[in-house]
Amino acid sequence: MAETMVVEVMAELAELEDPKAREVNEKHGDDHGVNLGKLRAVAKRLKTQQELARDLWATNDTAARLLALLICRPKAFERDELDVMLREARVPKVHDWLVNYVVKKNPHAEELRQAWFADPDPAVASAGWALTTERVTKKPEGLDLAGLLDVIESEMKDAPDRLQWAMNHCLAQIGIDNPEHRARALAIGERLEVLKDYPTSPGCTSPFAPTWINEIVRRQHDQALA
Repeated sequence: MAETMVVEVMAELAELEDPKAREVNEKHGDDHGVNLGKLRAVAKRLKTQQELARDLWATNDTAARLLALLICRPKAFERDELDVMLREARVPKVHDWLVNYVVKKNPHAEELRQAWFADPDPAVASAGWALTTERVTKKPEGLDLAGLLDVIESEMKDAPDRLQWAMNHCLAQIGIDNPEHRARALAIGERLEVLKDYPTSPGCTSPFAPTWINEIVRRQHDQALA
């Protein structure tokens, strides 16, 4: 029965394949051609099905793995299972959804954050940094923010793209959420110039940390006065 269900879902995903969507996605390193809105509609219909999610993940198909992450039970995964899944998740969108939709909601998130943070694999380390950024915002107690800034200052400039992006996000969030560290965060961003020339669409905030920090702090200030 389970195999039949997987075959049916895979056939449905194949029907949703759009060459134009695949072309756009592949520019971002994502090897699938399924519109994410349509993928979410499939997930909504299937509802939560943990075993089907595991079976879809096992196909190693990107669209199937994205669907799996939408229909799984995040708290049902064991720590080692998530560690294996992250190391298998080489596609950026799968990696991002796994961390944000599943790991962050799992009871082993903090243990995994600590294990992944300094992993020699930059893709794994980037997940550790993403979880650290989550803690900076939601539960900073016990974090050495000055120490994090030390690491960012010494390593972000030459870090691989995905890891650099995650470290930069952490830098910005420290500056946004912690006035006592804001001047140093801004200074690090200005000196390293990471993502300074990143193309930004009109109406969107630049990922360049000083611009990002100042813009969000300005908005928060304006909201407080409103």
